[in-house]
Amino acid sequence: MTTLTEAPARAAHARTPAPRRRAGRTLRRLPVRILIGLLVVVELYPLVWLVLGSFKTQDEFFSKPTWALPEGFNLDNYTEAWSGGGLGRNVLNSVLVTVPSLAFMILLGVAAAYALEVMVWKGRGTVLLAFVAGIMIPGQMILVPLFTVYFQAGLTNTLWPLIITYTVMGLPLTVFLMAAYLRAIPREIFESAAVDGAGMLRSFFRIAVPMMRNAIVTIALVEFFSVWNDLLIALTFTTRDELATVQVGLLQFSDEYGSTQYGPLFAAISINVLGILVLYLFLNRQIMAGLAAGSVKG
Repeated sequence: MTTLTEAPARAAHARTPAPRRRAGRTLRRLPVRILIGLLVVVELYPLVWLVLGSFKTQDEFFSKPTWALPEGFNLDNYTEAWSGGGLGRNVLNSVLVTVPSLAFMILLGVAAAYALEVMVWKGRGTVLLAFVAGIMIPGQMILVPLFTVYFQAGLTNTLWPLIITYTVMGLPLTVFLMAAYLRAIPREIFESAAVDGAGMLRSFFRIAVPMMRNAIVTIALVEFFSVWNDLLIALTFTTRDELATVQVGLLQFSDEYGSTQYGPLFAAISINVLGILVLYLFLNRQIMAGLAAGSVKG
C-alpha cells in the first residue's frame, strides 16, 4: 500500500532516465570498490613480490632495487632450495608429522566430543570445562618439562615428540569445537538409532561422523595450518637436521658465515606458501559449509 508521501518520490524516480540511475549507483558504489581494490593490492603485492624474488640471483638482491623485476625466469633457485637446501626432506618430515597428528587429533577429539555431548553420564560438564581450560594454557610453559620427559623416554631422536605434542595441544580446541557442532544435531536422531538397536560405536561412525563431515574438514584444516606453520615446538624438539620440518628448514638457508641465500630462501617460501594456498582454495567450499553448519542450532 503506497502512502501519499511515497507516491511523488516513486513518480520522480520513474521519470529519471535509466542511464542516470545507473551512473548514480556506480558513483555510490565507487568508494567501496576503491577500498576493495586497495585491499586486494595490499594482500597480493607481498605474494607477487615473493614469487618474483624467487627468480632473482644473489647479485640482483644487492645491486638492484627491491621492486626491480628479475633478469630471467629460470628455476635454479627452486632446484637449489629443493635439493641443495634440503626442502624436499623438510616437506617429507612435515608430512610425516602433520598427518598422524591430525589423525589422532580428529579421532580422539570427535570421540571425546561425542561422549561429552551425546552420552549422558555424571560429571561430563566438568570434563568439558577441563578441556576448555586447556585452551588457555600457553604452550611455551610446558616445552621444557616435555623435553625432559621425551629425553628420559629416549624419544628425542625421532619425530614422536612432535606428533605427541601437536596432538595433545590441539585436542582442547578440537573437543570444544566438535562439541559445539554436535550440539547442533537433534538428539532425536541418536535416540531413534538407539531404539533401532544401534550401539554407541555404530551410532558414532554411522550417524555422528557422516553428519559432521564438513565440520571435521574445517577443524582439520585449521589444525593443519597450526601444525604445519609451527616453528617453536618443532625447533625445540628437533635435535637433528634430518628431522627438521619445513619451518625449521627455512632457517638453514645460510652459509657458515651467516650470509643468507635469498634466492633459494624466497623459492622455498614460495613453494610453502603457494602449496598451502592451493590446498585452501581446493577445500574452501567444505570450510564454508562447516562454518555454516556450526552456526545454526538444529
